[in-house]
Amino acid sequence: MEFLLDYGLFLAKIVTFVVAVIALIVGIKLLGSKGSSATGELKVTDLCEKYKDTVAQLEDHLHDETYLKARDKAQAKADKAKHKQQAKQAKKEAKSGELTSDRKPHLFVLDFNGSIDAKEVSSLREEITAILSVAKAEDEVLLRLETGGGMVHGYGLASSQLDRLKKANIPLTIAVDKVAASGGYMMACVADKIVSAPFAIVGSIGVIAQIPNFHKVLKKNDIEFEQLTAGEYKRTLTMFGENSDKARDKFKLELEETHVLFKDFIHEHRPALDLDKVATGEHWFGSKAFELGLVDEIKTSDDLIIDATKQKAVLALHYVKKKKLSDKFAGTAAKTADNVFLKLLSRGQRPIV
Repeated sequence: MEFLLDYGLFLAKIVTFVVAVIALIVGIKLLGSKGSSATGELKVTDLCEKYKDTVAQLEDHLHDETYLKARDKAQAKADKAKHKQQAKQAKKEAKSGELTSDRKPHLFVLDFNGSIDAKEVSSLREEITAILSVAKAEDEVLLRLETGGGMVHGYGLASSQLDRLKKANIPLTIAVDKVAASGGYMMACVADKIVSAPFAIVGSIGVIAQIPNFHKVLKKNDIEFEQLTAGEYKRTLTMFGENSDKARDKFKLELEETHVLFKDFIHEHRPALDLDKVATGEHWFGSKAFELGLVDEIKTSDDLIIDATKQKAVLALHYVKKKKLSDKFAGTAAKTADNVFLKLLSRGQRPIV
């Protein structure tokens, strides 16, 4: 009897624990869904202040205490005089009713580290919209670009977002420190100026599509695969069915058409390029890309930013999406596997640039 009582208590504890876990999971999902309306926020970093802080930190180790005290005193005096002048000017303008802004020209710094599907374009859209709402004629934008390209529609949209800056007459520089190939170069060519590190990978103006085919494996194991379509070319190449020469030729034609559109886009933005020479699908290191006219200058983004801090206010913008609690606790591995499989399925019908 005592054994049954103990066993009953043990089962009750197990049931209570399971119910508590289920309740916790449900609560997390509910909280996540309630917070789904808040999509993200724009984070702004003052790179001028960051650079000054770095220099000051190093100087603390390079100079003696006498020098550091004199430096801090001189800086405090300069800041006080500046604030006093600004307050005096603001008071004067308030009396006259003619308020003006004497803000320095700004350099807005953006980052785009692109994936195959260019999903980062959603953040780029928000960042560019924010810039367009405040930018003045003397302001500029620097985009630090790093991507090997991906799906045509994704990188086409990313390029269109950058074109919004051009249409607003805001100078755009794109810096390639590591790689801007294929769809990445599609984005880069929109810029007024392309700057590349000496060994950055640039170019790859071409189109590719690849897909495994398991038809022979299925046939060997007596497994049938059926695919129904309406429209002769709704599906050309397939992973599981037998691919015909007609379907293969049609798909090659689509690749060629995409390549022509790609080359036309490059020619529109960089008409001086010899497309017959550079639109072969090859890529080059920065130094050679400079000789070919694919980039305009050999320099790193760090050099550009440090130079800009001497004349402009430099702000880095980064739109951060807020993750729901349910996303944070969800099965990341399972989601990743699903995404990879879906991309594999679609990649055979979606050219990559």
